[in-house]
Amino acid sequence: MLRDFSPQSTVMGLLAAFVGFASSFAVVIHGLVGAGASEAQAASGLAALSISMGLCAIVLSLWRRMPISIAWSTPGAALLAATGAIQGGFPAAVGGFLLSALLLIAAGLFKPFGRLVAAIPPVLASAMLAGVLLGLCLAPVKAVAFDPRLGLPIVLAWAIAGRIHRLAAVPAGLLAFGVVVALGVDIPADAGARLAASLGPRFEWVTPVFSLGALVTVALPLFVVTMASQNIPGIAVLNVNGYQPAPGGLFAATGLFSLFSAPFGGHAVNLAAITAAMCAGEDAHADRSRRYWSAIVAGVAYVVFGLLAPTITALVALAPPILIQAVAGLALIGAFAGAAGAAFRDVATREAAAVTFLVTASGVSFAGVSGTFWGLAAGGAVLAIAHIGKKRG
Repeated sequence: MLRDFSPQSTVMGLLAAFVGFASSFAVVIHGLVGAGASEAQAASGLAALSISMGLCAIVLSLWRRMPISIAWSTPGAALLAATGAIQGGFPAAVGGFLLSALLLIAAGLFKPFGRLVAAIPPVLASAMLAGVLLGLCLAPVKAVAFDPRLGLPIVLAWAIAGRIHRLAAVPAGLLAFGVVVALGVDIPADAGARLAASLGPRFEWVTPVFSLGALVTVALPLFVVTMASQNIPGIAVLNVNGYQPAPGGLFAATGLFSLFSAPFGGHAVNLAAITAAMCAGEDAHADRSRRYWSAIVAGVAYVVFGLLAPTITALVALAPPILIQAVAGLALIGAFAGAAGAAFRDVATREAAAVTFLVTASGVSFAGVSGTFWGLAAGGAVLAIAHIGKKRG
């Protein structure tokens, strides 16, 4: 195994970890806070997720001898931000995280359940994801309106760096965010003490509360977006690069590690797509059988980032919330464009996709259940009515 180690895989693994963490940790923090987490609980959740996905990547890559990259559920975090706090607060949300993890395990271990999940029309899943992401993708515009001196440099850095290299866009926006906070935001007098106190990992145990509302509002939508927008594309990326792992075991493993992170505030880990392409491609190593080391190195780096999560969260808390929302929104524009494109590509299902998108994006809750669930239900009803009409015709 050590003979397969190479500097090339090490560099690609470190790059993948940096891109994976830097491009979306802001989304995770915003999502957890939106779900009702305190600053300490959000830091704990970020740490638990980063460490869990790092360990999961190491275990699966060593087990399968394949570059199996793991990430946190970025769309899931955006879903939490769009849903907001539910009845029962963050403990109820954590109960939803645990239920979602159990659903991931079930989807991997029980083939009939996995087939049931696969039966969810992709256009509706894509439309729901696009509706979830819309609000956060509007944040950069709102940040510029809030204060052009603070918001505009972040947007410009993202746009200019993205023209040079797509993967540099979000890190550049994040760097601009740091500069803007340092130069343009009034830093509290006790900021230094708060940062010093944040050094070292700290985990906050959250005793979960289980309820029907958490199941329908958090667990089911989180499970659907994680499977549809992360796990399934992750398998596709591996297949494109010549790897054919049995997906069931991988899905179950991500559910198991999600189960471990949930009581500490982590919402979900899953197969990666973008960083999977980096670790599984030729840039990681010319020899396909040696590329798994890139995912192992990335996993080690994620564990290190997780240990630094409290400090990262404390730094983010120094800025106006709209600025970190802007960074998160910029990180999700590509995901929004992909989801919207997939949702509205087919003319025959476009109306059902539009209903799903609009109901989800409205953010309106009915009977204590968020619009994400009702969006899927409404879109499914439109599809069913159209199908019945065709049969009668």
